[in-house]
Amino acid sequence: MALDGTESSAPCGNIAGFFEYARDDIRSGFLVFLIALPLCLGISLACGYPPIAGVFTAIVGGFVAPLLTNSELTIKGPAAGLIVVIAGCVSEFSGDGMSGGWAPIDQQAYRAALAIGFAAAILQMVFASFRAGILGEFFPISVVHGMLAGIGIIICIKQLPIALGVAASGEPLEILTDIPHLLAEANPAIAVIGMASLVIMFAWPACVQPWPFLRRVPAPIVVLLVAMPAGFGFDLLHEHSYYLQGHEYQLGEQFLVSMPKQIFGMFYDITLPNFAVLADPRAWKWAIIFFCIGSLESVLSAKAIDAVDPWKRRSSMDRDLFAVGAGNLFASLLGGLPMISEIVRSKANIDNGGKTRFANFWHAIFLLLCVAIIPTFLHLIPLAAL
Repeated sequence: MALDGTESSAPCGNIAGFFEYARDDIRSGFLVFLIALPLCLGISLACGYPPIAGVFTAIVGGFVAPLLTNSELTIKGPAAGLIVVIAGCVSEFSGDGMSGGWAPIDQQAYRAALAIGFAAAILQMVFASFRAGILGEFFPISVVHGMLAGIGIIICIKQLPIALGVAASGEPLEILTDIPHLLAEANPAIAVIGMASLVIMFAWPACVQPWPFLRRVPAPIVVLLVAMPAGFGFDLLHEHSYYLQGHEYQLGEQFLVSMPKQIFGMFYDITLPNFAVLADPRAWKWAIIFFCIGSLESVLSAKAIDAVDPWKRRSSMDRDLFAVGAGNLFASLLGGLPMISEIVRSKANIDNGGKTRFANFWHAIFLLLCVAIIPTFLHLIPLAAL
């Protein structure tokens, strides 16, 4: 099909388009899956959820959203922009995620956050029914850019203890002031993996410039290709200790991504929300925050993707917000994070030749197959690499 930039000749995500553009959408869906997998795991970890929760979210988004939205190129899933909000909610209910080990209080906070995500999803669907998507047209994009920049700094600070192999929790400023202590207590083997992963993330785009064929390989995949063999080298699958300069350090599975140990074991990790928490006024405070930040970021991301759509197609922001709300409702019932129209994966979808909304569906299919059939492979990923 000729690319003439007109909407009348644009690919359409209907039944005919599903078959006509299947080859392009499957290829793009697979490449987006490679990007999405480490991001879903890392975002879940940073939010204080189990790592698999982000994968649940992306799978649900890929199945539900294409049925409800007319946004052809956006990929639904967990986003880094919501980490501070979700982690703040988990912290409000006394959870600190995996940073200090997964304790019963962390499970309770996780289930509370799921119920809050469910309530926020209802709000999104109700407001979308009243055409609230248009509100995104009036919000200054510069404010969003500033918010995302601040969120990025906070994420880096909160992930530092994990990258160093140190159990630590607290607010970002507390972690920042405790950096000298964290560095002194760092587990050298884990810190090597964490720092190497960080260097690759920043250096890879510049290093591959002379080789165009390598530019299509996303940096997160390169990180996994380096970090997983490093995990083998340090024998993280087995509990043991080692000595370095007179200090004893522990290594073991606690430094690896927690995943089901058998095929289709993911279905045993489905966690239901604790709806009783909605009787707590704090829950509704966070539900409104989830709703406002998630809805705004999702609408603005969808607008940004429309602006770079090669066929100049225009999404209904109300339909897209409703689709996100419906996806969040189902994701919360399965133990997943809140989702939005995620801009990084959506742009990758365009760059890799995705034509219709079914690229989102195929990326979810690949995630489902990966997590359901080869969970032990994902268990080999060091937490420090995420």
